[in-house]
Amino acid sequence: MTEKFSLEQPVNRRHFITRSAALMGGMMIAPRMAFASAPKKPKELIVRAWGGAWGDALKAGVADGFTKQTGIDVRLDFTEDNEIKPKIWAAVDQGRVPPIHVNWDTTTNATISALRGVTVDLSDLSNLRQLLPLAKPVGLEGYPLVNTYAYVYVCAYRPQAFPDGPPQSWTVMLDPKFKGRIALYDDGIGFNPVAVIAGGGTFADIPDNMEPGYAFYRKLKANNPLLGEDADFTNWFQNGEIDIACTISVNARAAKQNGIDVAWTVPKEGCKVDTDGLWVPKGLPENETYWAKQFVNHALTRDAQQKWCSLLGLPPVYPGIAPPPDLVNDVSYPTQAADFDKLLRVPSKALVENQPKWFAKFNEIFQG
Repeated sequence: MTEKFSLEQPVNRRHFITRSAALMGGMMIAPRMAFASAPKKPKELIVRAWGGAWGDALKAGVADGFTKQTGIDVRLDFTEDNEIKPKIWAAVDQGRVPPIHVNWDTTTNATISALRGVTVDLSDLSNLRQLLPLAKPVGLEGYPLVNTYAYVYVCAYRPQAFPDGPPQSWTVMLDPKFKGRIALYDDGIGFNPVAVIAGGGTFADIPDNMEPGYAFYRKLKANNPLLGEDADFTNWFQNGEIDIACTISVNARAAKQNGIDVAWTVPKEGCKVDTDGLWVPKGLPENETYWAKQFVNHALTRDAQQKWCSLLGLPPVYPGIAPPPDLVNDVSYPTQAADFDKLLRVPSKALVENQPKWFAKFNEIFQG
């Protein structure tokens, strides 16, 4: 089953609600002296991250502050999330130390790892109690991961390529004049549900009838879309290589902040909304597990959430943080019920069960 992402659903549906900004203030990670009896500090923590604007934001918003507070260096590992996952699983299964301390992951991927039993429970983190319900993973015991923000896979475009205004429908991607100037993620993430609707299906078809989406992909293949990862989208826009893309707003915003003329919108078929989170793998030495959890706890403070999510341009799970000035009333920064009217959400369980099949079919169509 799929569902619209709505503020009016029960709180266990991982939605936004308005809470008082007076909620206890920003509980910062404890100062150095409070760690006097803590376990031995490792020389560094390794945190898997995405590259480009994503890694820059994590470093400036979370990692640098953590290092300042604790003296522990943070090294970002830009191994792709689907590549690091089996390495972590194998290490836990074989009783070896995992290759990273913290995984910055999509909620769907994190849920798969949580269901496999390879994630540490984070329920004892002191900063959890002040967060919006969006932070709590749905359908899982405790906190095997914690959601850190929401994001929208927007329709990003070059205004010069659309002199009559923003694209009204995703079907514009089929126009031959955009051949070779379209971009999607290399597995279709963020676009698979939208493709069903653009292909003539309905939201209710997902996940049981994805054929309208596959039919749309077969037509789109003739236009030779570029397929890549987050850092690619920013580069493509900066280099003037694409006119329209389905990408997380962070990538288009990064290009715009670098002086590139880029805009984004939500076409009539809608855009997918999702969350990312942090988790700690099992199998680390006890002291490293402790400090990995402190890194996650720091990422949930008001100060870290404000810096990190403002740099990303994404709505945080800490309540009462205002959007960056350039994103007030922006379609990519939903904060009110009306903001979600055209945003689509596939529940995590449906994604866990079906997304690998969607990815495989996407690759079969575009890269087979």
